[in-house]
Amino acid sequence: MYLTKETKEEIFAKHGKGKNDTGSAEGQIALFTHRINHLTGHLKQNRKDYNTERALVKLVGKRRALLDYLTKVDILRYRAIVKELGLRK
Repeated sequence: MYLTKETKEEIFAKHGKGKNDTGSAEGQIALFTHRINHLTGHLKQNRKDYNTERALVKLVGKRRALLDYLTKVDILRYRAIVKELGLRK
């Protein structure tokens, strides 16, 4: 499986306040980004997998909503996570 417990803890430790801080917006955005990158790679190989495509679109929407929330609450945290994850060109 591509997303193990250790991988999640590493993502939350790097982007959240700690490895057990699974509720922070930054940690959730980082986890969604990791999953989106994995699904994108899967869809490049399996173009007709429409269920995965739907899941990808839903994940992108969830990440977009969290980024919008972070923009409203604290613009500096938003800019930091976008720069750290490389979400904007």
